[in-house]
Amino acid sequence: MLQHLRRANQIAMRAREFGHHPFGALLVAPDRETVLLEQGNVDTVNHAEAVLIRTAWLNFSPDYLWGCTLYTTAEPCAMCAGTQYWANIGRLVYGIAETRLLALTGNHEANPTLHLPCREVFDRGQKPIQVWGPLPAVEAEIIEVHREFWQFS
Repeated sequence: MLQHLRRANQIAMRAREFGHHPFGALLVAPDRETVLLEQGNVDTVNHAEAVLIRTAWLNFSPDYLWGCTLYTTAEPCAMCAGTQYWANIGRLVYGIAETRLLALTGNHEANPTLHLPCREVFDRGQKPIQVWGPLPAVEAEIIEVHREFWQFS
């Protein structure tokens, strides 16, 4: 899990280098090792997770996606959690919680976080999506990428 989250953080750094918000996501196959897709943040409505999930939906069957794992640097927002739910991706691992992101960004106009935990979104559905996160072992690494971005934007 940590290896994949660190790769997602590298993707977030790449997104930041292109002037995008520093979020990164990747989709891992049911074997828990093979990376199928990678995606950095695009813009306010095309989050890394949502773009990646829509691409996955076009390329893999729902049955296959159920065995896959979405890795993302920060807890998915309600939009991304909903997209994951509808695309039938059965597992999620994230690095930092939305509340931690809010503490970093404050009331930043470019990132008005929506306090609706992904677990709550999933709990309202009918699919038992497994969730791991936040993971303290990578928190400092992910936070550093965000701290550098939000203090200058």
